[in-house]
Amino acid sequence: MSKPPQQRPVRTATGLIPCGIEVSHHTLHVALGPYAPRSFDNTPAGHQAILRAIDQAGGPGRVRVVLEATGRYSLDLALTLHGARVPVMVANPRAVRHFAVALMERSKTDPLDAQVLREYAARMPFQKWQPPSATALKLVAIARRWGAVTEMITAEKNRLHAASLSGALSGYVRLEVTRSLQNLQRSVARLQRAAEALISDDAELFERYQLLRSIPGFGPTSAVHVLAELSLLAPDLDIRQWVATAGLDPRHCDSGTSVHRPARISKLGNAHLRHALYMPALVAIQHQPHLRGFYLHLLERGKAKMQAVVAVMRKLLHAIYGMFHHHQTFDGSKLYALPETTSAALEPAVACA
Repeated sequence: MSKPPQQRPVRTATGLIPCGIEVSHHTLHVALGPYAPRSFDNTPAGHQAILRAIDQAGGPGRVRVVLEATGRYSLDLALTLHGARVPVMVANPRAVRHFAVALMERSKTDPLDAQVLREYAARMPFQKWQPPSATALKLVAIARRWGAVTEMITAEKNRLHAASLSGALSGYVRLEVTRSLQNLQRSVARLQRAAEALISDDAELFERYQLLRSIPGFGPTSAVHVLAELSLLAPDLDIRQWVATAGLDPRHCDSGTSVHRPARISKLGNAHLRHALYMPALVAIQHQPHLRGFYLHLLERGKAKMQAVVAVMRKLLHAIYGMFHHHQTFDGSKLYALPETTSAALEPAVACA
C-alpha cells in the first residue's frame, strides 16, 4: 500500500520543490513542498498571493508547478505563473486521474487532489507549458463559443421539428423557438465575422487558413475550428506529438495468449480538435480521390468504417502538419498513392460529388 501523501518525497529528482494546484471556479488549493495544502481565491489577488508563497519557498527558480487543464479557470493562473518565470505544467486530467489510481487514493477532495498533483510534479516527467499567443487565445475562445452555439442551434431545430408535429403545443411555443433559433443563427454570423477578422489581421494565421481551405472538405467553418485548436500547440512539436495531442494515437491492448482486443484511439488529447476533423474527413472520403482510395483500402483489409474514418482524420492531420511546415497547398498524392485501376474507378464518383 502506498504511503499517505504527506509522507511522500517533497522534492523532484533535480532537487526542485514540487507544487500541485487544484483549480476550481472560486478556489485554488495549493500543495507546496512539505506544507499542508492552502486555499487561495481564484482571482488576480489570489494569484499574486500564490507567487508570494512561491517566493517564500525558494523563488521561481526552485519550484515547479503542476495543475490540471480546466479551461478558463486555469488559464489565467498558468499565464501568471509563466509570466513570473515559474515552470508550470498543464497536465491532462485523465493522466492525473490514472496517476491518483496508481497511488491508491480512495478519496477525492480538493486538498487531496492538490497533493496528488504535487506528487505528480515530483515523480513524473515534466513538460513545461508554453502559452499561445494572445491572438490564438482569442481565436480559440471565439471558435469554441461558435461550436457551442452551433450545438444549441441543432437542439432548437429538433425542438422546432417536434413542436411542429404536435397539435397539443401552443403556436406561441413554436414562435418562441423560432425566435430563439434566429437569434442563435445571428450569433453564429457575428462569431464567424469576428474569427475571420482575427485571422485576416495575423499573417501566419491567414496563411494557414488559406492552406486549410485548399483541402477538399474544409469549408470556412471547419478551417476556423481546426486552425484555432492547432494554434494552441507549441511550435516545436513533431507530427507524433500532434497526433497524440489530438488523441488519435492508437491504444493497443494485448496480454498473454487470451487478451487481444482491437486497437482503439487513446482519446487522451484535445476533443475539440478531433471533433473539428471529423466532418472534413467524411467529406474528403467522398470528394478527394486519394483519401477515398485510402479509406476503401482500409475497408478491404477488414477495418470497420469508423476505424477507417479515424485513420483518414489522422492522415489529414499529417497533411496539415506538412502543409504548415513546408508552406504548400494540399496534395493528396503525397498521402496515398492510388493504383491505376483504382484511380480510374474513383474519377466518376468524384466528378458527381
